[in-house]
Amino acid sequence: MSAVRIGLTGGIGSGKSTVLRMLAQLGAAVIDADAISRSTTAPGGAAIPAIAQRFGPEFITAEGALDRERMRAAAYADPQARRDLEAIIHPLVGAESTRQVQAALQSGARCLVFDIPLLVESGRWRSQVDKVLVVDCPAATQVERVVARSGLAPAQVEAIIAAQAPRALRLAAADIVIFNDGLSLGQLQAQVEWVARGFGL
Repeated sequence: MSAVRIGLTGGIGSGKSTVLRMLAQLGAAVIDADAISRSTTAPGGAAIPAIAQRFGPEFITAEGALDRERMRAAAYADPQARRDLEAIIHPLVGAESTRQVQAALQSGARCLVFDIPLLVESGRWRSQVDKVLVVDCPAATQVERVVARSGLAPAQVEAIIAAQAPRALRLAAADIVIFNDGLSLGQLQAQVEWVARGFGL
């Protein structure tokens, strides 16, 4: 039997990371595209030589990592810089994701969960997963949670939410929705377990 592939997404503060952790505890193999992407630009990461070549050594920190602040400013000033950076990173993330998938399948994983923050925005992911699982909650709950954990001002959190896919668009892309509002951790766990059973976990 081939493993079922789940794309997991949700806005900031929706509880997506908590759901991901619960699925992993239930035996799902987690492929975290964000973590893989970060590792390519960490000290000694696979993307560093190409970034230094394209953007210059000043974009690499003394530790050998991508200077995120400088790159953010460059990408903000020039959309082509962001596209060039993505052209370096995306193939590396794709290759490492594929490697992790193969390793999970070889170890007998029945369910692969791809943690994809921009699943709805990127478009290319939809064809690569069997089901899309969205962790959802009202925007007011998102703001409340993120302010509590990060110390950001509500307006800053609202700006982050505005930059992500609209909630309605995420829900329209969903095959399964976990509505994570007003739930205790135990209630959320029960929902995740119920969903996970459908994934063969």
